Amino acid sequence: MSTETDFRADDTPGVPPTGHAAGPKAAAPLWTANFRLYFGARTSSLLGDAMLPVALSVGLLDAGYGTAGVGYALGAWMGALALCMLFGGVLADRFTPRRMMVLADLARLAFQSAMALMFLTGHTSLWAIVLLQALSGAATALFQPGVASMVPQVSTDVQRANGVLRIAESSAGVLGPALAGVLVGFSGAGVVFVIYAATYAVSAGCLFGLRIATAEPAGGDSFLRQLATGWHEFRARTWLWGVITTFLLYGCFVAGLSLPVGADLVVGELGSTGLGIGMAALGAGGVIGGLVAIKVRPSRPLAVGSVGWALFALFPVVTAMRPGIVLLCLVWGVAGVGLALWSVIWATTVQTQIPAELLNRVYAYDVAGSLVSMALGRSLAGPLSSLTGQRPLMVFATLLGLLCSGLLLAVPAIRRLRAVPTGTPAAEDSTRS
Repeated sequence: MSTETDFRADDTPGVPPTGHAAGPKAAAPLWTANFRLYFGARTSSLLGDAMLPVALSVGLLDAGYGTAGVGYALGAWMGALALCMLFGGVLADRFTPRRMMVLADLARLAFQSAMALMFLTGHTSLWAIVLLQALSGAATALFQPGVASMVPQVSTDVQRANGVLRIAESSAGVLGPALAGVLVGFSGAGVVFVIYAATYAVSAGCLFGLRIATAEPAGGDSFLRQLATGWHEFRARTWLWGVITTFLLYGCFVAGLSLPVGADLVVGELGSTGLGIGMAALGAGGVIGGLVAIKVRPSRPLAVGSVGWALFALFPVVTAMRPGIVLLCLVWGVAGVGLALWSVIWATTVQTQIPAELLNRVYAYDVAGSLVSMALGRSLAGPLSSLTGQRPLMVFATLLGLLCSGLLLAVPAIRRLRAVPTGTPAAEDSTRS
């Protein structure tokens, strides 16, 4: 499943056409030259992405566009990302993922440089900012599918690599907003956008420097035919569409709702400082969860991963309890552990079970569904809070989250799916219903 910036999804195969190894090869080093370059590319862009909401919000508010302007700009980025994701998956297969990722980074470098120029000169225009953010979101949709298929190409230990990348993502989620807040206060939004644009230059340079076998682009079929093939392969695997269908509920009514409503409750009880400390605890839990996921090698990964859903389901209910700062940090830290554990196990499962030539397209359906469900949840947060009250809604979110984690265990194809052993390609028939 995918988990966007705050919950963002960010990893997935590469080499043999029938599957990939999930377990580690004996004595295979993780920090090869290729993995160091890939790690540099991901950490730089993740740090920049974590800085964006703060820089954009403060910049637009200072420019007098209000919260509506902030919503338009962030919504344009998210909407373009969701709309273009499926096309990005096909293009990654047609023209190879690394090529599309480098082109996407260069495009985002140009778009965010234009943003920096506007804020530095003080000549801001809301429609131009919204357009640039929509274009940046579309470029991100071209980049994101390749994130899935690059990991097995740069590491022989897919799960360990995913764990390290998840730790980096959690750390960026804590450091990025804090760094952006300090820089905006001292230098203004324009300087932050300069740094933000530079992270894409670093990412493009690192990806360009990778020394990996050049995959043959998928040819022959038309664009629409390849898109349809991705859908066919997606729905042919019960474990895959079963998890993502369940996440449509979980993403909307647990992850999507709990972020805005929970944040409002925490600010009301503990202030904005309390919310910041709580979010830092969530990020710290993500680091711990990533370390745990590196060590845990379950034979039935999705059954174990369902525990991660159950742990994160504690995130909303604690906000309804008028907690002190210690209890909030403890529970949100546990929720962060659960989120990271699931993210690493899910990414590794998809990367090792789906054939390389199909992965970018199949992964695009995963990310698109996740984005839509979470965006819907955030849009419903206000109306549902007015209808039911915030605290009852958070209790409902936790109960539904626990139910969804139980549903994962109730589906045999999900519960019984076995990890791919080291050096043993997954049989194609075993991944289908």
